[in-house]
Amino acid sequence: MTIVHGTPVSGLAVDDETRCAHYRTSRDVVALRFGCCESYYACHACHDAVADHDARVWPRSRFDEPAVLCGSCGETMTPETYFDAGHACPACDSPFNPGCLAHRDRYFESR
Repeated sequence: MTIVHGTPVSGLAVDDETRCAHYRTSRDVVALRFGCCESYYACHACHDAVADHDARVWPRSRFDEPAVLCGSCGETMTPETYFDAGHACPACDSPFNPGCLAHRDRYFESR
C-alpha cells in the first residue's frame, strides 16, 4: 500500500501519483474506490492481484460520495464529477488517461 496525498492506495508497484505495474503513463494518475471494500486501488488489475475477495463496482446509490482520487493533487471526486471532467482533474487540470473512463463499467455501476 502507498499513501498518496494522505489516502491509502493499494496495488502492485504503486507510485506516489497512483501509477502501478499495469498502467504507468504520465496520464495514469487516478485511483478508484471499490464497492466491495471501500478501498482505493490503482486499477482493476491491482484489485484482482492483491485483494482477497472479488471486486464489486461502486454502486449508483453512492454516486454522491467520493470514489475517484487524483494522484497528482489528492482531489477526491464523485463518479459523476469524474465522468464530466473531460479527462482532466477539475482541481489541478492534470490530464487523465481517457482509456480508464472507457472501461468505467469495471469500477462503477452502470445505468
